[in-house]
Amino acid sequence: MAASSLHVEVPEDILDTIYAGAKQLYPRESFLLLRGKKSKNVIKVTDLVLAPFAVHGNGFAHFNPYMFSGDFTLVGTVHSHPSGNISPSHVDMNYFFGRILMIVGYPFEGRTCVAAYDSNADKLRVEVTDAIGFDSTEHSDEL
Repeated sequence: MAASSLHVEVPEDILDTIYAGAKQLYPRESFLLLRGKKSKNVIKVTDLVLAPFAVHGNGFAHFNPYMFSGDFTLVGTVHSHPSGNISPSHVDMNYFFGRILMIVGYPFEGRTCVAAYDSNADKLRVEVTDAIGFDSTEHSDEL
């Protein structure tokens, strides 16, 4: 597999949320949609979307992609591999949705338990950026 110049940026708090969900569902697979933007050779993940009626099973996760056919802000999916193997399976690639496939593996912590792939199963560099966070002082008048 050739290295791609495309890379993925994911904020630390979003990665922590992905890990928390994977831990909660362990040993079943977790599944989320990734919302974000592509700019030149960077895909920036900005949000997570729960897929309605997603099925989280032992060794599989599934959702209906037709429920999101017009949402162009979705850049891909993320799911867990409770085995710890963060390489995509043939099934993962057959159900590829969006621009990237992100996989998190057990024990779901740190920066070595996440990988991202393009539709050719080429591994993409994942850069964990500062957390997006919420600055409560920005909205103090509204509280």
